[in-house]
Amino acid sequence: MRFLLVFLSLFLCTSCYNVERNCQDFKNGSFEFEQLLGTEIITSTFTRQDGIAIEHFQNKVDTFSVRWINECEYIMRKLHPKTPYDEEALHFKILSTTKDTYTFEYKMVVKKENQAHTVKKGTVRKVK
Repeated sequence: MRFLLVFLSLFLCTSCYNVERNCQDFKNGSFEFEQLLGTEIITSTFTRQDGIAIEHFQNKVDTFSVRWINECEYIMRKLHPKTPYDEEALHFKILSTTKDTYTFEYKMVVKKENQAHTVKKGTVRKVK
């Protein structure tokens, strides 16, 4: 009985928690993203403005189209793909926001046959 009471109390406390999602603050601006590549942390920067994102990553510049599905989800597609992999669109979903960061998950829009539909997560920091 005690276990049930504790469980019910915890459930009620956690069910009232709302994750902050002010996605509008992150539709345009300059951003920084760190990712682990092998054993090295690599930083990329990108600017998103009016449906276009320009990314600077390892001395390369790529341009993407950005189409917002709703307030917190968008599709990105490389404008000048060089490989079949580059032609694939990515679906991003903003999960939570703070004053200057957002946590997101992303995956390929179209699942490839005989491959798992992998969802990856990350955090982006707004620099401007």
